[in-house]
Amino acid sequence: MKKHSFFERFITGKKDNNLVDLKSSIKHAYEILAESYDVRIDTKPHNAYYDRPNTLSLFSEIVGKRILDAACGPGKYAQILYQNGASDVVGFDISPAMIEKAVIRNGNQGKFFVHDLDLPIPIEEGESFDYILCALALHYLEDTTNAMKEFHRLLKPDGHLIVSVEHPFYDYLYYKSNNYFNKERVSAIWRGFGSAVKIESFRRSMGDTISQFTSNGFVIDKILEPLPTKEFETADPKHYKELMSFPAFLCIRAKKH
Repeated sequence: MKKHSFFERFITGKKDNNLVDLKSSIKHAYEILAESYDVRIDTKPHNAYYDRPNTLSLFSEIVGKRILDAACGPGKYAQILYQNGASDVVGFDISPAMIEKAVIRNGNQGKFFVHDLDLPIPIEEGESFDYILCALALHYLEDTTNAMKEFHRLLKPDGHLIVSVEHPFYDYLYYKSNNYFNKERVSAIWRGFGSAVKIESFRRSMGDTISQFTSNGFVIDKILEPLPTKEFETADPKHYKELMSFPAFLCIRAKKH
């Protein structure tokens, strides 16, 4: 199968088996990216016209809901959630620079703090959120068990976890993996936010992606292989055509069991 070219303008990737501290590497990368990321996130096609509209479509109701935005970046999701009637949004990110941007973007609304997704979330009150959102971040964790258990703890009994991740099939082709079933540490050079920045993450199979939810107290009630919006076609016709024929992301909604 011909390698899908979704990332060709933005990254070049290869398998990465070095011993560099992944967490520090990711934090450093997003510190570098924060300024340009915040400026471009409103209209960058793969975020604005692909990830966000599809991920947001998984919310059944936003008005009056309390939402945790895990790995919130510069707070764009929080901004949209407030615009659509959310009563309270709490967000955290590993990057202090991203949190600064989230605070500025959302003004007096919301609470944002620096925190590592891999560690216990410093919110004592359990079962206090209607939704937890985690967009394009779980692939940075080698083991998502701790994060999933914390999400389960913090969701109300009828709450939902909404996640977007890189599509396992796309990653398998892009990184030219020899064994689809192996979890692999991979790296890529992002060029879509200005300066070239190395981003490290983990590639997983579809089975491992799904079991992150089902092994940690969640029942998946919707899986979305997203399609780009018409705005994407105007902004980037080439990648619009590609995404209409092969998915790059995967959006999942799961209910607390």
